[in-house]
Amino acid sequence: MLETKHSVCALDCPDACSVLVTIEDGKGKRMRGNPDHPVTRGFLCAKVTQYLEREYHPDRLLYPMKRTGAKGEGRFTRISWDEALDTIAANLQRVAAQHGPESILPFSYAGTMGVLNNAGMDRRFFHRLGASRLDRTICSTAGMVGMTEAYGVRYSTEPEQFRHSKLIIAWGANIHGTNVHLWPFVQEAIRNGAKFYAIDPVKTRTAALAHKHFTIHPGTDMALALGLMHVIFAEGLEDRDYLSQHARNVEALKAHAAAYPPDRVEALTGIAKEDIVSLAREYATTRPAAIRLNYGVNRSERGGRSIQAVAYLPVITGSWKDIGGGLQLSTSQAHQINRAALEMPELQMKSALGREARLCNMSELGRLLNEENNPRVHAMVVYNSNPGAINPDLTSVNRGLRRNDLFLAVLEQFQTDTADYADVVLPVTTFLEHTDLYGAYGHYYLQLARPALPAPGETKSNVEIFRLLAERMGFDEPCFQDTEDDMIRTLLSSEHPFVKGITLEQLEREHFVRLNLGSPYQPFKDGGYGTPDGKCEFKPETLHYEPPVESRRGDKALSAKYPLEMICSKNDNSMNSTFGHRDEADSETGELWMHTIDAAPRQIVDGDLVRIYNDRGSVMLKASVNGSVAQGVVRAPSVRWPKRSANRQGINVLTSPRLTDLGGGATFFSCLVQVERCGD
Repeated sequence: MLETKHSVCALDCPDACSVLVTIEDGKGKRMRGNPDHPVTRGFLCAKVTQYLEREYHPDRLLYPMKRTGAKGEGRFTRISWDEALDTIAANLQRVAAQHGPESILPFSYAGTMGVLNNAGMDRRFFHRLGASRLDRTICSTAGMVGMTEAYGVRYSTEPEQFRHSKLIIAWGANIHGTNVHLWPFVQEAIRNGAKFYAIDPVKTRTAALAHKHFTIHPGTDMALALGLMHVIFAEGLEDRDYLSQHARNVEALKAHAAAYPPDRVEALTGIAKEDIVSLAREYATTRPAAIRLNYGVNRSERGGRSIQAVAYLPVITGSWKDIGGGLQLSTSQAHQINRAALEMPELQMKSALGREARLCNMSELGRLLNEENNPRVHAMVVYNSNPGAINPDLTSVNRGLRRNDLFLAVLEQFQTDTADYADVVLPVTTFLEHTDLYGAYGHYYLQLARPALPAPGETKSNVEIFRLLAERMGFDEPCFQDTEDDMIRTLLSSEHPFVKGITLEQLEREHFVRLNLGSPYQPFKDGGYGTPDGKCEFKPETLHYEPPVESRRGDKALSAKYPLEMICSKNDNSMNSTFGHRDEADSETGELWMHTIDAAPRQIVDGDLVRIYNDRGSVMLKASVNGSVAQGVVRAPSVRWPKRSANRQGINVLTSPRLTDLGGGATFFSCLVQVERCGD
């Protein structure tokens, strides 16, 4: 018998697709996009189209396991759930008694974007325990803080409006590779005469399809934004009426931008001054014009302020007045569900700690695991993440994970590098196998998913695992007995006008529901910025460009030793490290892209095995001399599972522990390296 069930893609992607699963005799046979969803529109990306391969993969973890070999060897034996839960609970109790509950660190990120399994019962559990809180900075925090610095809130142009644009700029945004459901709206605009430009250090899929590709030096986005402002103000192309009504400190920003003339900006960014002038003129005079700004910009030392600077541009030109104008970074803040009531931070007061726990920056995991930091981390529970592959300063992270005095529990679907270090591994469900509520950071629809497929083996959801651990720990608060539906109703109990009135029953019937925004949604058409008077407050004193330390114009001694700037941007056909078990994904993330001018003097040709190194470590990859990066730049599509590389090292052994200017984020794209040939 054939049947079709609804689901929602839980991967860390702005699109949050509505999914239809065709099931035959209880087994998934096909996944496709829901044609009724206004953004999914009937198709899925290649990753999710093939997701059933992951669902039924023979290497999928199905039973709890305990380690029998040395940490990192990946040798385990099957145990029962009772033994696994008892072991974890006993070790957490031991560590809390010996070192204090803050010596326990939860570590998670966006392995699932479903609210319940991402940040639900787990938060309640760790708050009640009194464990350290995790500052989840590794991806987008610098950009979120930068956007908030610019606008006071973080609202964006809705994707459906891009079809009305006459100029679209993909700024650090590989739309076709990592935001593919925006692409049909871009194509529709192009068919109607729009121009499409890309600003990116790499010739991505998206840049290859653009009318113009502006190849920018890594980490110089703030300088380019200030250069565009310089031309716009100097030539009187700003929207004076909009600025007079809805902005403050305009003259101060104008004076500041005067110090960034095109010739100076050319020297900083590598973009010809003539192109800077023409881009500024075209952007300011084309209506409507939209910028798709993405988080690639925020993964450098100046990333937060760069986002802030770019976000000022549609204010200066009055682009927010237009349907199809403005800027999209993230739509997530509009999903004003009641997260505080779900996560219950007040439970910390009932813990042995009796106060708010310390906040630990996940981007500094290497330091947290290896330094005495009052208290030192003596236990970790990892879920929805793979720090043994994705964290910066990976050599330090792995050194910490090897500590014999660190108890490590990992909730996983596959035997990742992190799982290899675990004392106990628990098998978890995929998004097709449990109930969850979904927001989005690329559109304005809330969605509900029920299990489409039965959970295989002895897999359990994160919600169920932390509910069981709470019972083992003796936490008797009623909140630990909440069902998934109870938790969803709690999330929907928001009084915010964007969410108020949306119910579980409505989501059950309709599967997806638009937030209460009206259509079209123009967040800043009439001001409405997150300031007391609703005006955008320019802060030019915060926008002083300095090259990243690890860049061609940064530390001169360092750049002489390591002359290549490395970008480890996301691979089109992976999702961070999620699909690292697949041979196809491993092949793509096993490459280093180089320019011929950089490859030739090193006697490197396409297909050679090369060693990429700096003072922090070395990685072996296959050279791809493909013309897709500029001279002086190399790109390693990420994130490869380290244990699949020739020397069992991942690309993040090269990336720095240095943090971004705002938000404490990771500086993945401010990284200097050298490359040498190893052989065929």
